[in-house]
Amino acid sequence: MNTTRTLIATATLLALAACQTTPSPNPDLAAARTSLDQARSNPYVGRSGAVELQSAQQAMTHAEAAWAADRDVEQTRHLAYLARKRADIAMAVGMQAQADERVQQFGAERERLRLQARSQEADVATASARAAQADARNAQADARNAQTEAQISRTQADDAQLLALRQASRAEGLERDLADMKARKTDRGMVVTLGDVLFDTGKSSLQPGAQRSVAQLVQVLIQHPERRVLIEGFTDSVGSEEMNMKLSQSRAETFQRELMNGGIAADRIEVRAWGEANPVADNGSAAGRQRNRRVEVLFSDAEGHLAAR
Repeated sequence: MNTTRTLIATATLLALAACQTTPSPNPDLAAARTSLDQARSNPYVGRSGAVELQSAQQAMTHAEAAWAADRDVEQTRHLAYLARKRADIAMAVGMQAQADERVQQFGAERERLRLQARSQEADVATASARAAQADARNAQADARNAQTEAQISRTQADDAQLLALRQASRAEGLERDLADMKARKTDRGMVVTLGDVLFDTGKSSLQPGAQRSVAQLVQVLIQHPERRVLIEGFTDSVGSEEMNMKLSQSRAETFQRELMNGGIAADRIEVRAWGEANPVADNGSAAGRQRNRRVEVLFSDAEGHLAAR
């Protein structure tokens, strides 16, 4: 009897130990794997985004290694986020290559139709020299010309529609990519507001926690190379106007340097200091002053144009 109870207890302990050693799934890794699998399944990604896809795979490998080693949730989340974003970049490159291929196909067809139209115009000119015999053939040639021009017009309309769809798709993609940063859509374009919590009080050096915001902005700009940004610095009304102007300029330039350190070209970044101008809240309260101490990042339109304030 005692032997039976001992065996049951031992089996129970072994079962509990097995449950405790079973690794728990990580949702960040699962999301990153899904993005990576989607990118791998797209043939255009394999042809045009191989470098980005390899970068995503490396980030995925590091994320899985971090999770397998010591279940470091934060490190795994960060590495999985990088893997997912790089997979998204690879997918964007593939989609862009697919769209470019379609545009080239339309362009070749349009050129063929233009050459055909020129040939037909030459036929018309030859027929005109034979005045008495050319009337019927001229009428037929005119009809063919009209049909060709209509085909060219339709091709041009298709090109314009495709370009508009691509731009609309890219604009929607920008809004999605900026959703995590709580960007807002304004009449000037998409704007990301970064509060003064990213800086020490009265200083322009970034706190360590601000690097996540910088990394997110760098990734968005990499995914949208047609976009430029305007970094605008603001302060509250405490202190002299000259001091506030210098502080807002310094904070905006700090963000500019961080973006350039992340690989963004200098000609894609503009900086503007506003000091205590353009407040978004009442400077008469501490809460209002805190809202006014900020850096705003304005994204350009698809042609790289930045709207004036």
